[in-house]
Amino acid sequence: MQQFSDYIYAIILGIIEGLTEFLPVSSTGHLILAEELLKYKAPEAFDTMIQLGAILAVCVLYFQKLLRVALDLPSKKSAQMFVLSILVAFFPAMIIGAVAHDFIKEVLFSPIVVAITAIIGGIIIIVAEKYTHQVKFKEVEDIDLITAFKIGLVQCLAMIPGTSRSGATIIGALFMGVERKAAAEFSFFLAIPTMLGVFVYEAYKGRHELMAQGGNEIITIAIGFIISFISAIIVIKPFLNYVTKKGFTPFAWYRIILGIVMLGYFMILK
Repeated sequence: MQQFSDYIYAIILGIIEGLTEFLPVSSTGHLILAEELLKYKAPEAFDTMIQLGAILAVCVLYFQKLLRVALDLPSKKSAQMFVLSILVAFFPAMIIGAVAHDFIKEVLFSPIVVAITAIIGGIIIIVAEKYTHQVKFKEVEDIDLITAFKIGLVQCLAMIPGTSRSGATIIGALFMGVERKAAAEFSFFLAIPTMLGVFVYEAYKGRHELMAQGGNEIITIAIGFIISFISAIIVIKPFLNYVTKKGFTPFAWYRIILGIVMLGYFMILK
């Protein structure tokens, strides 16, 4: 019975992860809130591993582009600059994450922090959407290395759960003159090395616990991974089409409402 219950929780959390990983609402924050509300203690490294499922969805949906970049890498400067810009943007998170990982996990991973940052992030998105952005970069390939590095610095804010990695990078890119669709796509591509790096780091740190886990925990992680992949496959393209036409304001109001409700629940009702 416990195994069946674990699998149901894995499905629920996998759906949440896949649906929220690329929206500016914070997938990590949603997982923290969901696990708290469900009174469920996920297996070691569960959240990190199912995030990799969502990242795999990007690789599948953008397979042709990624393959073309890989084939062009030895000979074309545009492909080389694209890869270099992603690596440059990834560098700040790699350094700060390695240094501050334990502090972030121990101190900041709480429902209260998630609720507060959800509200703050929502307000910032509303301000960003009202601000007139001068478009300097219409395509992902146009983003220069300095801008990529700045986007990478902004991404580090997402280490605070509830901030949203995609939200931080997309809104940061908008302020830097990146066109809305290109900003979202750059965030998608930046997620690949970022989340892969988090996965490798946490898997290494928790390798002994992972090896000690029984078959039920491994199956639970596998279910969450698969469901996360499927959910992300479904949501990425519609999200990209929506924000290109409508913008990010509805997500901002969702964040604010969610933050207020969760803040009230955890501070007053609980």
